[in-house]
Amino acid sequence: MPRPKKERVVYQPPLYSEFKPQGVQRNELEPLSLELDEFEAIRLADYEGMDHNEAALEMDISRSTFTRLIENARRKMSRFLIEGRYLRIEGGNIHFHGNVIRCRDCNHMFNIGFDTDIRTCPACGSENLVDLAGGFGHGRCCREHGHRNRR
Repeated sequence: MPRPKKERVVYQPPLYSEFKPQGVQRNELEPLSLELDEFEAIRLADYEGMDHNEAALEMDISRSTFTRLIENARRKMSRFLIEGRYLRIEGGNIHFHGNVIRCRDCNHMFNIGFDTDIRTCPACGSENLVDLAGGFGHGRCCREHGHRNRR
């Protein structure tokens, strides 16, 4: 029996979670799922420029696990680009370190910790806010796992 997967730490939810080639209807494309931990591996290694050891520490996983994650993520990203697939970032055994809130009225986005309770936009005062971690089914679980104090 395989041992259970360790929960991985993702810094914050992605700002955008769906991508497709321009000019093609989404329902005409074959879907491709990039898990949230694979997204984080791409962000840390390719966007932030971290080496595998640093990135593994950031995600609270082993270096070898990180290497497998980044290889899978890059394979999926290449399929998305070359085959023109519909890419959706979703799922995975993760907890977020922090959250992003977006105001639906003025589109202002701001980072918050899970210990912060925001009810109005600091830019325009609107109460029409979107909780990006909540859109992935996270929030309370991340607060309870205590990842808000890592960085």
